[in-house]
Amino acid sequence: MSPPPAATETAPEREHVTRSRKNPGGMDVLKVLGPDVRPLRERKPPWFKVPPPGGQRYRELTELIKSENLHTVCQEAACPNVGECWERGTATFMILGDTCTRRCGFCNVQTGKPTWNDPLEPARVARSIARMGLRHAVITSVDRDDLPDKGASAFVGVIRQVRRQAPECQIEVLTPDFQGQEMPLAKVIAERPDVFNHNVEVVPRLYRIARRGSEFQRSCRVLRLAGEMGDGEVVTKSGLMVGLGETHDELLDTFATLRKHGVGVLTVGQYLRPSERHLPVVRYWHPDEFAALERAAYELGFDHVAAGPLVRSSYHADQHVPQARPGVGPLAGVGDASRG
Repeated sequence: MSPPPAATETAPEREHVTRSRKNPGGMDVLKVLGPDVRPLRERKPPWFKVPPPGGQRYRELTELIKSENLHTVCQEAACPNVGECWERGTATFMILGDTCTRRCGFCNVQTGKPTWNDPLEPARVARSIARMGLRHAVITSVDRDDLPDKGASAFVGVIRQVRRQAPECQIEVLTPDFQGQEMPLAKVIAERPDVFNHNVEVVPRLYRIARRGSEFQRSCRVLRLAGEMGDGEVVTKSGLMVGLGETHDELLDTFATLRKHGVGVLTVGQYLRPSERHLPVVRYWHPDEFAALERAAYELGFDHVAAGPLVRSSYHADQHVPQARPGVGPLAGVGDASRG
């Protein structure tokens, strides 16, 4: 008679750790941010009021982008400046799909396991840029840590196609950190984009809650290497958000570190909570405080600084570098760096 089968051992149940952006890794973010945070649904300060997009050009570009099956950060991240930027002749395209491999606590882009793989995407993006008549296009992507080159070859393809189809358009790339790998970065810089942008997003102290999977010093190294590889031909740029409990001094220290790493263009804007699943806002910075940050940044030696409640990384990106031709919309002549 055979012995009875051994009882199957079951692994002890593991405590569930939430992957919520609001509580990354199950962390109590209020231990970092403090207990006094703003409620999600409240009347925001008056300086956040902007007219909703809906002009003729905005509607035309929306249909064009939809017809080409493209993604723009302007729409995916619910940017409040989309109407104004599109009227100016600038737009930000997001390549490599709309699913990110990281889960930053502030970001409104969906996360998960990406499946997007379209070898014709660079040509379609360039065709849209040409049809839109853009003078400055920003190309960004979700993080694609799943790909061997972290998505660098897609940036290369878009740059080459834009140079071919819209040669008068300036190209700004807003890239991930490529997990700190030099070869993917070198491939992108070898194509000589006009601007290389990589956002550090928040002050170093907030990385563990806002940018899990990223490292502040690694991002600074990416920016420094981009400038060195560009050999003076590529402008380097970075951006931060405020509103998560950082201090004025922490921001100035971060600005100084970016300058030490050769960054020439800086953007600073207010974090706005996309949903209850995201990190809460600690406070709203006043426009006068942004003006003080801008003055301090210029004193540190930045070539161009944009700081304000509604400033985003690509906001008025056409003003950050000289333009060979004017914008196309009724707002394009306002503060145009290519004139006067």
